[in-house]
Amino acid sequence: MIGLDTNIFVRYFVKDDPEQTRLAVDLVHALSPSEPGWVGQATLLELVWATTRIYRIDKAELIRILDTLLASRDLVVEFDDTVRAACDSIARATRFRRLPDRGFRRAAGCSHTVTFDRAAARDAGMQLLG
Repeated sequence: MIGLDTNIFVRYFVKDDPEQTRLAVDLVHALSPSEPGWVGQATLLELVWATTRIYRIDKAELIRILDTLLASRDLVVEFDDTVRAACDSIARATRFRRLPDRGFRRAAGCSHTVTFDRAAARDAGMQLLG
């Protein structure tokens, strides 16, 4: 298994650097079920942040990207069921701000999460600090 960093997927999906895009596409297409790529939780969260905040992709495109990763037999996506649930939450949301991570927190056994972000504190399982 080969670990894949966020920037590989940014190049693969955003295609903002021709040479790095070619290398990323070649690498992803060379993966296989017997030699898959690993997509960790941190990579997913960074990918969502980069594509929505820096590249300004919309909700539909984000869901397409995540669905592509989840559907690939050549990738192992950490917490894939939680990512699927997050995609469903994003699709239902009227306003998308970030990847809903309450499923990740729940999977890790957190009773709640503390934050300074007032909007995030409205999320179930989050408490405002201060």
